[in-house]
Parts: sequence; structure tokens; C-alpha cells
Amino acid sequence: MPGLDLIVLILTYNEEKHLARCIGSVKTLANRVVVIDSASTDRTVDLAKALGADVYQNRWVNHAAQFNWALDNTSISTKWIVRLDADEIVSSELADMLLERLPSIAESTAGLTVNRRIYFLNKWIRHGGLYPARMLRIFRRGKGRCEQRWMDEHILVSGTVQNLEADICDMNLNSVSWWISKHNEYALREAIDALQQEHPVAWRQSTMSDQARRKRWIKGRIYYRLPLGLRSGMYFFYRYFMRLGFLDGWPGLAFHALQGFWYRFLVDVNIYEISAAMKRDGLTLQEVLSQRYGKSV
Repeated sequence: MPGLDLIVLILTYNEEKHLARCIGSVKTLANRVVVIDSASTDRTVDLAKALGADVYQNRWVNHAAQFNWALDNTSISTKWIVRLDADEIVSSELADMLLERLPSIAESTAGLTVNRRIYFLNKWIRHGGLYPARMLRIFRRGKGRCEQRWMDEHILVSGTVQNLEADICDMNLNSVSWWISKHNEYALREAIDALQQEHPVAWRQSTMSDQARRKRWIKGRIYYRLPLGLRSGMYFFYRYFMRLGFLDGWPGLAFHALQGFWYRFLVDVNIYEISAAMKRDGLTLQEVLSQRYGKSV
């Protein structure tokens, strides 16, 4: 993999369905691809090795802990680091842009944001305020780390941030049942985040992109101050009607209803259940999470 002075880090667990597509999308860019696996039971590890990736194993805690472990333990020597999920691909437009522009990026620039394009039921979800979602996925070695959060974690960098108007595509090929199961676990993680902090979201972070910082502010100062349970319905109404989510057709209805209402309502249910257990049994948050959910925070 000759490519740019760039390494791609991919976290995996049972990703044989996606991995070849993911690595193939960066084969012209990276001079090294590293897969950090958490005890996959399918062909993920063998496939990663066959595709030329370096494979490491580490016990899973959450995305932030796993990614920071990768930064510290995979002998990174390249100038640039890219975070890529196994079910994502780098678009050809982004690949071309990186090949052309990355070598001449100013030294003062520590990170680059790109647009995240989400697909659901094989359709690009363009509306509902979800595109373009700017994510900081490319940063200089030694200039960034993943913030320690259970959910909605971002890479924070020391230095200026630029945006590249090209996309990383989130194109998961698993079933809706799998998606629901995954988001059931995500809902607990986000509830833990909300309960760990006096203000559920730390938004005053200058090293994020402006869009990410603005979303954090809205989530912490407006959304989480709305009534528990009611806010999920209000959020769905905002996304589906006010931000024209209905223009995404049937797949859009399914996605906005599940991700914009059901998931957010499930987060509130978890917050209520954990808070009630703390009050009823006189336990700390850490004790409830350990005893009822097997989570250590």
C-alpha cells in the first residue's frame, strides 16, 4: 500500500461483510491499514490479514477507549491518521481530493472534517438535517485523541480544523433487526453519558468543528432540558416535517422514526430506569451500572 503518508485505523467486531469494501476504498490512499479487532467470531481477522492490514486484538469497552488504545499501541509513524468504521467507505471524490491536497495542507492545520453520508434501506438519507454532517476523521499524528465518552464521541485536536467538501459513506449491509439490536446498546451508552455529567454534553470544546460544537450546545442546553420522553416526539417532528425528512420516502420514514424517535425515546427510558434505581436503592450511578448492567465507569 504505497499511498500517502497516512494510516487508516478500523475498529472491528464480526465485520466480514463490510471489511473488503472498506479497505478497498482506501487502497490508493494509505501506506498502512490497521484493524483493531475485539474477538470477532467470523472471518474478519483472516480477511483483514489477506487484504494486507496489520491486525491487533484488544478487549472492547467502548469506541473511545478502543480508538485511543489503537493510537497508543499500534506503532503509528505516519504524518496523518484516518478513523474509518468498517461499514463505511471513502468516496472516490474524497480519495481524489486527499491525493491532490493532503501533501500541501498547512502545518498549522491539525484536523480535517469530511461529510458523512448515511444510507438506510439502500437509500441515501439526504434530509432531516442529517446531511452534510461534518465529522473530524483525519488528523495529524500527535495532535488528536478521541474524547472519553460512552457515545457520540469526537476526535479532538490541538490546532486549526479545515473542512473537505467530500464524503465518507455509511453503508451498513446488515438487517434492520441487527440495526435495532445495536441501537438498543447505544441507547444505554448515551444514557450513561447523560447521567455522568451535570450538563449532559460538554459543548465548550474549541477543537471540534463548528458544526459539532453547535450540535453539542443544542443538545446540552435545549434538548436535554425538555421533558423526559416528550422531547423524542418533538425531535422527530422537527426532523421529519420541519427539516423535510419526508422527502426521503419510505426509507426516510423508517429511519427518522427509528433513529429520531424510537432511539431517542429509548435513551430516555434508560435514563429514567437508572435514575429510579439510584433513588429507590440508595445507590450511586457506578453501583447501579455495575450491578444491573455489568458496566464499569
